[in-house]
Amino acid sequence: MRNMSKRIKGQGMTEYIIIVALIAIAAIGAFTLFGKTARNQVAAMASELGGESATDAINTANQAGQDAVTNAETEVNLSNYDETATAGGTSGN
Repeated sequence: MRNMSKRIKGQGMTEYIIIVALIAIAAIGAFTLFGKTARNQVAAMASELGGESATDAINTANQAGQDAVTNAETEVNLSNYDETATAGGTSGN
């Protein structure tokens, strides 16, 4: 009976690790898709709090958001996977 208790605890820990890994993968995917938008929005808020105009940062964030939506709506297959995987990358601001 003692061995059975260790197995159940081990199974619970394994399930927990799998769930945490799936959440991490989803977070990485979301940040990859919307990372540039989030960075520009934070930059715009920091500029506004500093008393400066953030119009350029806001416009850049809006454009990055539109680009992310376009990238998300693109059908991905083996012939264009490399292009779509790098389209939401960290280039630019």
